[in-house]
Amino acid sequence: MVSTHPAKVQDSGSKYLPIVTKNNIDISPNQSLLPITAKVNSHDHLEIGGCDVKNLVQQFGSPLYIVDEETLRTTCRQYRDSFQRYYKGCSQVLYASKAWSLTAICAIVHSEGLGIDVVSGGELYTALNAGVNPSQIYLHGNNKSRQELVFAIESNITIVVDNWYELETLVELASTTSEAVRIMLRLTPGIECHTHEYIRTGHLDSKFGFDPNQLGEVFEYVSKQSKLNCVGVHAHIGSQIFERQPHRDLAAVMVQWLEQAASYGLAITELNVGGGLGTKYIESDDPPSIEEWVKPICEVIQSACEKLSLPLPKLLSEPGRSLIATSCVTAYTIGSSKQIPGIRNYIAVDGGMSDNPRPITYQSVYRAVVANKMSDKCSETVTVAGKHCESGDILIKNAELPLTQPEDILVVMATGAYNYSMASNYNRLPRPAAVLVSNGEANIILQRETYQDLIRQDCLPERLKNSAE
Repeated sequence: MVSTHPAKVQDSGSKYLPIVTKNNIDISPNQSLLPITAKVNSHDHLEIGGCDVKNLVQQFGSPLYIVDEETLRTTCRQYRDSFQRYYKGCSQVLYASKAWSLTAICAIVHSEGLGIDVVSGGELYTALNAGVNPSQIYLHGNNKSRQELVFAIESNITIVVDNWYELETLVELASTTSEAVRIMLRLTPGIECHTHEYIRTGHLDSKFGFDPNQLGEVFEYVSKQSKLNCVGVHAHIGSQIFERQPHRDLAAVMVQWLEQAASYGLAITELNVGGGLGTKYIESDDPPSIEEWVKPICEVIQSACEKLSLPLPKLLSEPGRSLIATSCVTAYTIGSSKQIPGIRNYIAVDGGMSDNPRPITYQSVYRAVVANKMSDKCSETVTVAGKHCESGDILIKNAELPLTQPEDILVVMATGAYNYSMASNYNRLPRPAAVLVSNGEANIILQRETYQDLIRQDCLPERLKNSAE
């Protein structure tokens, strides 16, 4: 496996480049801060996917999400191939599209053999619009509306049932269908992991999934429903996890669920371990590689099934962050600056918390480079502020950067996950565009919003129009 640790150089930007050689292609992109095609070109500019980032900003404006197609496809293949290598049964990788649900991204991951995990009617609509096979779409959510459930049933996808209310609603809706509705059951495993409390989902005190103490009752109820085809069980313990033991523990617990389901006459054929593998955001982050995450899960399930004389289930997983995060960077244009002697130096960019709310929401930490000064030495410590009317609109605290000036291009790394998907129009800022880069070609995959887009859904009653006159 290639080392993707920073190269030992003294310049500010090049140290983040992944070390890639033609003879070593087994790179785990979740362990690199920049996309795997990133390099410094002859102009001392950052280049991604064969495209000069400064030129991309000149052509498409900023802020700008830049998605590297090669990194995204490489990550998909590593997940797919790792499961095929280490699991003796059938497997299916599902992209957790809540990380970034976009038609082009869904189309790319599906073309690499992945299915899609969706959590709303909107994400389901996006996946279908991207041409994803309904048999490879799974709908999650702890409070699905009747409209969403009907949409899912009519689309012939698999519904991951989260609670009693949803289960009983599905029984009612399925009573009028010609075929049984395909479902899985989401169960809470009671497994703790070290990550932010907002993205920890496997502990008992979670809004997601059936209480494990009610498993027998749930299995018995489902076994009596002729119009529900329960094909599997699902669990997810959290996101941005660097430990390996929690997923080993989860795999062992889930095989026990298979045995318990069989005692109620349920022939469970699918086991979904969710996602959760962490990704690198700063130099000190040390997540397992994709292969290192997949292998022990497969080994535990196979060993446990053998001991219990159970047939191997189809093994599903749902990577999101680790699949898309490092495929993307966000390019900003630097504007104003402020120096407070002895306290702090600020530089401001033309985006902020509306295009990346993670720092203010989760206290997430990022790294950045100046894309048009990749070899300049780091000479100042600055706080990168957004342009919103909010004191907390800070993208990066204490960033080590070369001397910057207005119109320089600041690139924040690893922004593919939960940036655009959580973006807003706070302060009525239009959301950014996104471009897909590959072999020197750049294609728009998301149009930049306009001011007209911002008011498209606004309605002005006639009586207000009259009073304005």
